[in-house]
Amino acid sequence: MAYQPVDQLVTALKAAAEPTRLRILLLLAAGELNVKDLTRILGQSQPRISRHLKLLAEGGLVERAREGSWVYFRLTEAVSGGRLAQHIIDTVAPDDAVVMRDRQRAEAVKREREQSAQQYFDGHAAEWDKIRALHVAETDVETAMTRALGADTPVDLLVDIGTGTARILELFAGQYRRGLGLDLNPAMLAYARAKLDRAGIAHAQVRQADIYDLPLGDGVAGAVVIHQILHFLSDPARAVAEAARILAPGGRMLIVDFAPHELDFLRETQAHERLGFAHATVSEWLNECGLAMVACHDLQPPTLASGDLLTVSLWVAERPMIATAKHAKNPLQLAPSTKLERIS
Repeated sequence: MAYQPVDQLVTALKAAAEPTRLRILLLLAAGELNVKDLTRILGQSQPRISRHLKLLAEGGLVERAREGSWVYFRLTEAVSGGRLAQHIIDTVAPDDAVVMRDRQRAEAVKREREQSAQQYFDGHAAEWDKIRALHVAETDVETAMTRALGADTPVDLLVDIGTGTARILELFAGQYRRGLGLDLNPAMLAYARAKLDRAGIAHAQVRQADIYDLPLGDGVAGAVVIHQILHFLSDPARAVAEAARILAPGGRMLIVDFAPHELDFLRETQAHERLGFAHATVSEWLNECGLAMVACHDLQPPTLASGDLLTVSLWVAERPMIATAKHAKNPLQLAPSTKLERIS
């Protein structure tokens, strides 16, 4: 059990002991919201809502995450504060008239957000469909990904780098206790957030982040996924190294991207910086990060297909539990394995 000092506990209880702040806690229990959302739901001014959120944050009951000019709030994930917040929430009658009205307003706000995000997605869907038409069916790719990551028990934290539509968080929802999707595009994050809300995946969130400078500490993730992102980057090796930094000992990284190809038009029409990656290249990157590539697999396009098509490659790497002398000076760089297996 996590205990709190008396002064911290009193501060937290004082923060929750006010009608509007209690309503905010109940709303955040159903999903993260920003100040604008809360002003619309609660019918109060932005300064008042901001003041309430400040007190809840000082009480250790909520935490904030900046996303461009927006700031999103959610219940804290700290053990002591989170447990106290949840206990308070659980004691409130779910059929309370005020609670039910707030919940209905929150659902209306989220529907509006979802509609706006859907418009962005619809405007770009044709571009993504063109790429999907060039390789094996997406269902086959996802089946191979699920088999490749292969977690027998859920990891504490799965990080999806370049989350896009949050499809990876949805695909692996049963394989993590907490999921975090990172992307730089605010419009895409809005769509991803709406999609997670619609799917009822409350144990995953999305955040704005630079792929080269992830807002996470060393060795915190049990699994990291980089799905169809590296070919957009000018320095993919640097992105892989940053992803490896957050991978915990024993953790697994899954990279999905294209094998080397000659479809040069993708540079102009789809902003591809790189035309695929060879197994040797990815293996070298992983080795430099102290990761062991334990499996790789190529998904070939249909044999009867006409024209130039793309091969999708999957690479699976792990961070070994024990460092060797080669990487002893840096605990993040661990011994690479020489074993390489194909995913059947």
